[in-house]
Amino acid sequence: MAIRKLILPWVLTLPLILATSLSFTACGLTGSGTTGIPTLLSTSTVVQPGPLAALSPSPAEIVSSTPTETPTQQIPPTDTPTNTQTESPTEQPTETPQSFKYIFPIQPPSLASFAEGVASHGYPATDIFATEGTKFVAVTSGVVDFVSYTDTWDPQKDDPATRGGLSVAIIGDDGVRYYGSHLSSIQAGIKPGTRVEAGQLLGFIGHTGDARNTTSHLHFGISRPSYPEDWKARRGQVDPYAYLFAWRAGINITPGLPTP
Repeated sequence: MAIRKLILPWVLTLPLILATSLSFTACGLTGSGTTGIPTLLSTSTVVQPGPLAALSPSPAEIVSSTPTETPTQQIPPTDTPTNTQTESPTEQPTETPQSFKYIFPIQPPSLASFAEGVASHGYPATDIFATEGTKFVAVTSGVVDFVSYTDTWDPQKDDPATRGGLSVAIIGDDGVRYYGSHLSSIQAGIKPGTRVEAGQLLGFIGHTGDARNTTSHLHFGISRPSYPEDWKARRGQVDPYAYLFAWRAGINITPGLPTP
């Protein structure tokens, strides 16, 4: 009877002990060995009664303790300048060659005839034959450099500076001197310093100077700019023959001057 009294309380409390153990196991708690004090294994959301409730984290704390990383789109800052300028080659200064217009010195060209004249003259020059009174025009635009209004050539003296008789020379915009002599007359208004344009009338074909006793023609010479007394240069330094052919065909070619 005494033994029965000792066992009976344990039998009656056994279901309570088993229920408590199962509750701790379900909540993630386990006994700490023989002491029977539960140990927290994880941050569960179960709220425990009594003093253990104060140790349980709140739902907000649980969310913050297990953050989930979400990918974020990288957006470039709006104030970052975008360089859209494309590099271009350094601009090099370029010279645009000036185009000069050239006109055949006898107008109309169909009235003229000429041939290579170096052999007959002994120096570069061309005689362009045409009927007396045929127009002599500026071969290019420029300024009148020299005009001989009178025929002062004397066959007894044969001064080379006066052999041209009535003559006109211009300095073209291309820097070349063009000379025509043996004219019968000079066009009015043509004088040194006068600005003339390509094709402008300068005078008329004749046979003055040492061409007095020959067929009317234009002695045509090309040279560097010179002064009137430099008759050797002004009578011709560059062979005009090829240039005359080009100008008559409408081809604009500038004569090359000899190196001084």
